[in-house]
Amino acid sequence: MDLDEILPKRAGDPLAALIVQDLDPLSVKELEARIVALETEIARTRTKIQRAVDHRTSANDLFKS
Repeated sequence: MDLDEILPKRAGDPLAALIVQDLDPLSVKELEARIVALETEIARTRTKIQRAVDHRTSANDLFKS
C-alpha cells in the first residue's frame, strides 16, 4: 500500500504527522510506549468499526421487515 493512499488529505492531520515522524531520536522505552499507544488506538478504532457495522446491520434488518 502506498503512503499517499492512506495519508489523510487534510493539512495538519495528526495521522499524517504521526506516520512521517522521525523515530531516530526516540529511545527503546519511548518506542515501546509508542507501540502500546498505537496498539490501543488500533483496538479503539476496530471497536468503532464493529459498532458502525453492527449499527448498519441493525438498520438494514429493521427496514427489510
